[in-house]
Amino acid sequence: MISIRSIGRATPKYLICTSSSRTNIQRRLPFLQSLWKLPQSHVSFSTSITKNSKTKSKHGDSELIAKLSSEIQFENEMKEDFSQPTSIKDYLENGPFDIIDEPGKEEVILTRTYGQEKIQITFSISDINMDPDADMSDRAFDAEEEEEGEGSPGEHKNSDEGGEEDDISVPVRLHIVVEKPGKGALVIDSVIQDSMVMIESCLHYENPEHAYAKTSEQFHERQDLYAGPVFANLDEELQVLFERYLDERGINTALAIFVPEYINMKEQREYARWLKNIKNFVET
Repeated sequence: MISIRSIGRATPKYLICTSSSRTNIQRRLPFLQSLWKLPQSHVSFSTSITKNSKTKSKHGDSELIAKLSSEIQFENEMKEDFSQPTSIKDYLENGPFDIIDEPGKEEVILTRTYGQEKIQITFSISDINMDPDADMSDRAFDAEEEEEGEGSPGEHKNSDEGGEEDDISVPVRLHIVVEKPGKGALVIDSVIQDSMVMIESCLHYENPEHAYAKTSEQFHERQDLYAGPVFANLDEELQVLFERYLDERGINTALAIFVPEYINMKEQREYARWLKNIKNFVET
């Protein structure tokens, strides 16, 4: 998942000429060499330097403000060209989850009730900046080993040269909490990849506060608790049943399509908001 603004943008480069400054230094050299002979104060010299610094500072501010304004205009044009996907609107209107999205915050929360259960899903727009190659290195290594055992080297070479590379989607992490009254909370950490929800770990907390762990004390207490087995090492049938457990609660392909699209939309919105806040601060 790549931010839309990164497509087709060129960064201007500025050339700084230093020959004039060198000439000024050479012209000042005789004055500097005889300066120790003069009993008078350096006040006039220091004042001129201060004035020059203020002038340069204001000039630098105006350039920064101009660039920020240009970025804001670019974002506004992008907003006009790329409207909110209808899939996002449809999911929010027809899906089972309510959304909590506070401006200026990276995390987005989805909530719903399922019988007596209270379900909360948390994801972050910071995942848009993740390196998919680094995060998925283990899976890529496993896939490469499987490919080495199939076909000939010539066949792989031809397939690489003949077609376009598949788009690599950035993995999005989901922190899923299913809470029952008096029963604690079940925490299922998952990853959305290629429109699929893939479970990474599953554990139970008797104290539901550990599932949300907002304080350092709660984090410390949670570290001492048994985290459960590696999910991929579980019996395959058990893994499938856990996936069905999530699917019945609306954590399915539809959600896996919605979340990355919403992240991209929110990231664009937060970036535009950040630009305006910085510009307002600098120009006042």
